Amino acid sequence: MSVPMYLTASVYIDSDAENIIAYAKETTQGIDKDIDKAIALYNRIRDDFSYTPYVDYNNPDVFKASWTLNQNVGFCISKGAVLAATARAIGIPARLGFANVKNHVTSERLRQFIGSDIMPWHAYTELFLERKWVKATPAFNAELCHKFNVDPLEFNGYEDSIFQTLTKDGAKHMEYLDDLGHYADVPLDRIMDTFRTLNPTILMSDFLKGDFIKEAIVED
Repeated sequence: MSVPMYLTASVYIDSDAENIIAYAKETTQGIDKDIDKAIALYNRIRDDFSYTPYVDYNNPDVFKASWTLNQNVGFCISKGAVLAATARAIGIPARLGFANVKNHVTSERLRQFIGSDIMPWHAYTELFLERKWVKATPAFNAELCHKFNVDPLEFNGYEDSIFQTLTKDGAKHMEYLDDLGHYADVPLDRIMDTFRTLNPTILMSDFLKGDFIKEAIVED
């Protein structure tokens, strides 16, 4: 493993940004162990930003950690980038992992937005802790999880934290389909090629004012 590669600031995981550094230091102040620091970052990032898929993907800034940190919302890639950037800022190697997934618990409007029931390029963060890579998925904030009858994902620093396959009442939730690998930065060109070719509705501005949590309440 090339550790420097996963500790260095990049275009979208911009761990050298002032707001990223400040947020990371504030969140981990007084914490000694890297695992405990990673847990603190995960818990705060998961719930500091409400999850929304309705962002302008034509704007590259929406994928950038420092930009997302100034917003009240984020999506799986941008929240994963924030976790990776803040981890790098305090010396924890971090990268992004990607997969195509099928979310069985979603809204009809989101299906129309994606143009499919398959969500492409779902992202999670991989952190190098205790000499191994561990997956962490800060995408869905606790409020959203409760609306969809899913327990908020916890992260203990030792075990992979990826979306549950079932809801609390046993219904299907998240199905991981294709492993797309891991990257030192957001592979924006590849992501946009997929959107343009297979999911062009994602790039339409008609959906940008959506409220995913309200959609969950209406369809509950």
